[in-house]
Formats: sequence, structure tokens, C-alpha cells
Amino acid sequence: MNNQKSHKNWKTKLHEIIYEADTPIGKLFDVILLIVIIASIVLVMLESVRSIDEKYHRFLNISEWIITILFSIEYICRIIAVKKPLKYITSFYGIIDLLATLPKYLSLIFVGSHSLVALRALRLMRIFRILKLVQFIGESNNLIVALKASKARIFVFLSFILILCTILGTIMYLIEDDSSGFTSIPESVYWAIVTLTTVGYGDIAPVTPFGQLIASLVMILGYAIIVIPTGIITSELVKDSMKNVQTNTQSCPNCSTGKHRDKAEFCYKCGHLLNED
Repeated sequence: MNNQKSHKNWKTKLHEIIYEADTPIGKLFDVILLIVIIASIVLVMLESVRSIDEKYHRFLNISEWIITILFSIEYICRIIAVKKPLKYITSFYGIIDLLATLPKYLSLIFVGSHSLVALRALRLMRIFRILKLVQFIGESNNLIVALKASKARIFVFLSFILILCTILGTIMYLIEDDSSGFTSIPESVYWAIVTLTTVGYGDIAPVTPFGQLIASLVMILGYAIIVIPTGIITSELVKDSMKNVQTNTQSCPNCSTGKHRDKAEFCYKCGHLLNED
């Protein structure tokens, strides 16, 4: 009986550390995770620059392997901490976590695939849990809260653009040759930013048919981003804020559902006890 209780307690504690952002230890875990993710992306970008890679290749490779192992341990812990592992594995963040871990292992089999570790930039979406953006929406008639809400939306938009440019730049780096100007991931990300914003300097341009197809899609996407009616987005955010429901980042240990109301004792989806202690 005591062994079962002890097993339950450490598993509950692990769930609290990994999945909760309202507790001090949960916030600390997420902040450390974000720092490691950013460090990993920087390492991959530096590795794609030949002059830096030739000089620090061993250091960059060892550092990336250390980070990959840490991500692997974290992924396994996330599976252990939930009662329904398959639900987490097939969830959006579960797939993102897996994609962030596999590329380095795939580089042992497929040469060049290690550059795909830039996909772990998608995991920066977890920062929304820490910032708890619902707090920045607030009441529409409060000027201070409205200003904070605007800052948060701008940050979310810029984060999405940077993540998208990182992924597109990495894809073009894998497709195009050095002769077309895509000599490194930073250069390729620069091209993605210039193309997506419809600036189009023309100093770097794809030459392969597949690369030109992707470039065409990026250009069209750039126009779509420019003409997005911000008024519709703002009105939707205001509608959500008018509900005036305070939620937190607590995740149900049984079904992994999040966004529970503050001081809630049971999961609104499956009815499971949130705090088993």
C-alpha cells in the first residue's frame, strides 16, 4: 500500500513539474526548457556556417547530442507522467516534441537531415503557457489592460513569423545548392524573411523547380499575411475576454486536458481529480 502511494506521489510530482506552469517549479522547468531549445537552434544555425563549423565542429556536435539526449529524457518523462500516454503521443505538442528529438538520430542514417532539428523552434509555442496570455486580454474598457493585450498579440504574431521563416529557410537550405546563395541556414532564413515580407532584394534566389515552387508559395503567403484584417482578430480576442473566466495552465493527469478554471478540483472533461494529493 505504501509502495503504491509512493509511486503515485512521485508520478504526480513529475506531472506537476512537467505539465504545470502555475507552480514555481513548473515555471522554472518551462523556462529552462525554452533556454535549451533556443540554444539548440543557435547551435544548428552556427553549424551550418562553414567557417564556424570547421573551427568548432566537435564542440557543436557534442553540444547538440547533449541537448538531444536531454530532449529524449524529457519526452520519456512526459509519457510516464500521464495516465494515457497514447493521447499525449498523438497530441499536437506530443508530435512536436517527437519531431524535435528525432532529427539528430536520423542524421546517423541520412546525411544532412540533422539540419531539420530547426523544427524544434515549434516548441517555442510552449512560451504561451508561461506567459498565460489570457491574462493580457482582460476587459476591453480598461486602457492599461488593452495596451498589454496589444503587446501580447504583437509578440505572438512576430513569434509565428520568426518560427515560419526558420522552417522555410531550413527547407530551402536543404533543397538549394550553395551556388544559388543558400550557403547556410542564417542566409536561408534571411531569404525567407525578405520573401515573406514581399521586399524581394533578389540577392538570393532559388534555381531548382521545387525551390521556385516553394518561393512562389512564400510570396503568396506574404500577401495573405499583409491583408489579414486585424480588426476581426481583435474583435475575437475581445469576445473571449468578455467571458471573464480566469483559467490556469493546470493539466489533467488522466486525460491531459488543460485550461481549467482557477481553484477547480475536478477536470471539466473527464471529471478526474486534478490534485490527487
